[in-house]
Parts: sequence; structure tokens; C-alpha cells
Amino acid sequence: MPVSFKELGLVNTKDMFADAMAKRYAVPAYNFNNMEQLQAIIQACVETGSPVILQISAGARKYANATLLRYMAQGAVAYAKELGKAIPIALHLDHGDSYEQCVSCIEYGFSSVMIDGSHLPYEQNIEVTRKVVEYAHARGVTVEGELGVLAGVEDDVQAEHHTYTRPEEVIDFVTRTGVDSLAIAIGTSHGAYKFKPGSNPEIRMDILHEVEKQLPGFPIVLHGASSVPKDIVDLINKFGGKMKDAIGIPEAQLRLAAGSAVCKINIDSDGRLAMTAAIRKVMAEKPEEFDPRKYLGPARDALKELYKHKNLDVLGSAGRY
Repeated sequence: MPVSFKELGLVNTKDMFADAMAKRYAVPAYNFNNMEQLQAIIQACVETGSPVILQISAGARKYANATLLRYMAQGAVAYAKELGKAIPIALHLDHGDSYEQCVSCIEYGFSSVMIDGSHLPYEQNIEVTRKVVEYAHARGVTVEGELGVLAGVEDDVQAEHHTYTRPEEVIDFVTRTGVDSLAIAIGTSHGAYKFKPGSNPEIRMDILHEVEKQLPGFPIVLHGASSVPKDIVDLINKFGGKMKDAIGIPEAQLRLAAGSAVCKINIDSDGRLAMTAAIRKVMAEKPEEFDPRKYLGPARDALKELYKHKNLDVLGSAGRY
């Protein structure tokens, strides 16, 4: 039986983005697949007074089960209140690849969905995005569209080549689809292996500024915005990992973007790295350990500290609620 996101205590992204645009910060959009990740996200955002968008990919739904995820999201709202602060929480489908998938998520209580038609010809992208918007808006759900293609790998989303967003297309796309926010491609990339060793990762702020001129006051989204912290990668490698060429987006560039029209920044790989480093450390230092709580607990704590740092020092979302 379909359920409304309001019944779960969730909010859509409309007011979140309005506040972020007015105060020049970015709302964190953190992906989760399991309980420990969700605990860390809620703890970090409650402790820093930050709104948060809980993101679920198609791969996460397959892994964790759609029904369980519905109740986990509802539990996250109650958990935040239990911790002492009723922060705004949205539940968002990350990289929805079809109208049917978006509808399914909306019926399961998602308050926001992304329809990613960026791999389609322009007119087809508009067609499927508009169709999702019509269904979602009738139910109070907000919709994110995408123009441009990010290279890299994230769950089921893969692209070998990067295609920058064309600013001259954004007005037409937003007007004809009715989307509430727009993901653009300006140099970020999915995954932990975003760039070649020795390269100088750089966000194309010129494209971002041109998009802002075309769409003044419109919410912009950055995907693939993990920074792949060197200290975390070094820790993974120290305890048996093999991530020699993992490189991400410098946090200073993300902070700069968060002060513009970018009001939602997606972070997934950094969280995976933080948990992996903590787990590897426990396994290496305590090879006799077999209780999952003894390595998943430290992994959860490491993830919480990473996300507190992101809210405080990168996204500017701390202290907003």
C-alpha cells in the first residue's frame, strides 16, 4: 500500500533549498545502505545542527530491501528527536534511471527523487523528466533532474567520459520539465578513482557561474563530490588496502561551490573509505575479533566524525537548525 513521506515524518527539499540558497550553504546528501551508516549520518547532523538528505541508490534498494529502508527512514526521524533535535530529514532516490523506479520510490515514502536521463538524447531526457515531475508534484514530492554526464563509477551508474553541462540548455530544460533542482557536470566525478595521478582536479566554476546567470536563484546540485581524504586512503593502505591512485575533489573547491547556487552536495565514496579504514584497522590490530559490533562500531564512529567535519568545514550546513 502506498505511503506518503509525510506519514513517515520526512520533508521534501523545497524549504531546505530555499534556506540554503538564502544563507549560502549546501545541504549534505549522504548515501546509506545499512544501519551503521544511517546512525552515523543522523548523529553527525544532530550534533552539528544540520539538515540532511538521506540518499538511496538503486543498488542500495536491492541490497537493503525497499520495505526495510522505508522503516529505517521513519526510524531516523524518531532517532533524531531521541538524540535531542528534530532536524529536517529528506529521503531521496539517487540516480533514478526510469519513470517506474521513481514511482516505486514515491509509493514507498520517498520525499524526493532524482530522474537521471542524462544518458539519453536531450529531448528524451526532457520527456522522461517531465513525466516524473508530473507524478511527483501531484504528491508533494520534489524532483531533481540532470544535464551533463559525470565520469566514474557509483553502484549502477557508470560513464567513461565526462560531458560538461551546456549553460545554454539549462533554461529550456528547467522550463519544460518543471524540475525543482538541477544536477550539473562541472568537473566532479563518481567514485574514489576520479582523476589520474599527478592531475590537478578542478571544478569548472566558470560553467557554474554561467548556469547561475541563466537560472538566478535556482537550486543546483553537485554529484561525485567526495574528496577522497589522503589520510584515510593512507590508513586503508597501511592495513592491507590497495588504493594507490585514489584522488578526489579538494574540499576548498567544494566550500567555494557551496557559497554559490549549489545547495546540495552528494557525498558517498568518502563515507565508504572512512568505514573501510576503521574496519581494516580493527581487523589488523585484533585478528582474533569476530564480533561485528566490534568493527562496525568503530566504523560508524569514524563515519560520524567525517560527516561532522563535512557539515562544519566544507558544506557550511552546521548550526542551521
